[in-house]
Amino acid sequence: MKPFFLTTLAIAFSILSCSSGRSDVPPEASTDPEASNVYFGDPFIMLHDGTYYAYGTEAADGIAVYVSDDLLTWQAAPDNRLALHKNDSWGDRWFWAPEVYAIDDKFYMYYSADEHICVATSDSPLGPFKQEIQKPMLEGEKCIDNSLFIDDDGKPYLYFDRFNDGLNIWVAELEDDLVTIRTETMEKCINVSQEWEEVWPRVNEGPFVLKHGDTYYMTYSANSYESPFYGIGFATAPRPTGPWTKYAGNPIFQKPGDLVGVGHSAMFTDKDGNLRIVFHSHHSETEIHPRIMHISSVSFTEKDGETIMQIDKDYITPEKK
Repeated sequence: MKPFFLTTLAIAFSILSCSSGRSDVPPEASTDPEASNVYFGDPFIMLHDGTYYAYGTEAADGIAVYVSDDLLTWQAAPDNRLALHKNDSWGDRWFWAPEVYAIDDKFYMYYSADEHICVATSDSPLGPFKQEIQKPMLEGEKCIDNSLFIDDDGKPYLYFDRFNDGLNIWVAELEDDLVTIRTETMEKCINVSQEWEEVWPRVNEGPFVLKHGDTYYMTYSANSYESPFYGIGFATAPRPTGPWTKYAGNPIFQKPGDLVGVGHSAMFTDKDGNLRIVFHSHHSETEIHPRIMHISSVSFTEKDGETIMQIDKDYITPEKK
């Protein structure tokens, strides 16, 4: 019985390690020169001055950026240079889940490095982004997937994942510098609590928040990113700090069409004023990596007196030049 017990324990530990640390994740970049997909995990798109910029988990040495005029065709930065290189970061490995925001003629990149949340700045959306303060935003604690939200009154909030009960989502206020977390304001938002989230293991991650009407909506992903049942749900709150209530009809997006492992999404408004969502999927039904970027549309509908967020199952899969 002892060998069976030890093997079972090792497998269980391995699953937990992959789900939280994801230390065995290979780079997303494809080695196929003919490949036309945009191989981004944890993708994010920003529209700035009529141009779309996409960032994501791809490179081993930092954060890549692609550029597009129409969301359909994307081109890498000149010389395939990275928007953020590890030489300009506190961390030197595991560069995940970047989000970039243009604020007061400056660009802020919130990202994870070595399982810590970080922020870097640049004068250009193409970079180079540099982390001026050479330490993570929360020292001494592993956190990932940091996402910025600025409320109507100008108050900034940071949402992120903590490892203190599987992966669960927290929020904290930021100082006006958009870099410093007011740790005394940290509050828990959501954790695994719905049946669909319990495929394996305990994961609520990849938060993104927007305001629609008087209500705050948070999209998030649940289940291990390795699971084909990785999917997207949403929660609502009357304030950025909560309390957050998950939609009883979750997941709103899981295994659409031929895709599996869909999640870690972010929303943006396109040139026509339409609300869009960008997300990744597994490479195929049998392979996780390299993950592929897709884009769909988001709408809100009234149902039984409740305003429901919906993601269109008809997605597009951009290509790179």
